[in-house]
Amino acid sequence: MNDSVPMTRAGYNKIKAEMERLDSVEMPKITEKIAEARAEGDLKENAEYHAQRENQGMLQRKIDELKMKLARATIVDVSSLPKDEVVFGCTVTVEDLAYRDEEQFTLVGAGEEDYDSGKILVTSPLGQGLVGKKVGDTAEIDAPAGKMKFKVLKIEFLDAE
Repeated sequence: MNDSVPMTRAGYNKIKAEMERLDSVEMPKITEKIAEARAEGDLKENAEYHAQRENQGMLQRKIDELKMKLARATIVDVSSLPKDEVVFGCTVTVEDLAYRDEEQFTLVGAGEEDYDSGKILVTSPLGQGLVGKKVGDTAEIDAPAGKMKFKVLKIEFLDAE
């Protein structure tokens, strides 16, 4: 897991803000609740204490995961990338050759993914299958349900950062 995590400056800042909020706002709240539960006495039968300790562990794992993403982050300058092929930051319109319908995906980095609006991770299998393709190329992507085939119809850069 030493791979770099590509992201824009906006994605980096979003992850950093979330990590700082969890660490400086949410973690102290849980610590306070643990102290209150501990003050109630016998810890062996104190469900509130054990629940808050579990919450603390889960929150710490989330903070550590975000810190790891930030440590491995590679800020990508989208303006320096080729404009004639599918790359990080582009919006690609493809034709699903099995269903004959058009789909649009924007290849984004960690912290910016939103699958409902078509923003997919560039590191995802679909993203990796499309990277490097040019208009007219066909991408074959292995999926659990079998091979997916997409024909690249259009490549755009909507949000130049």
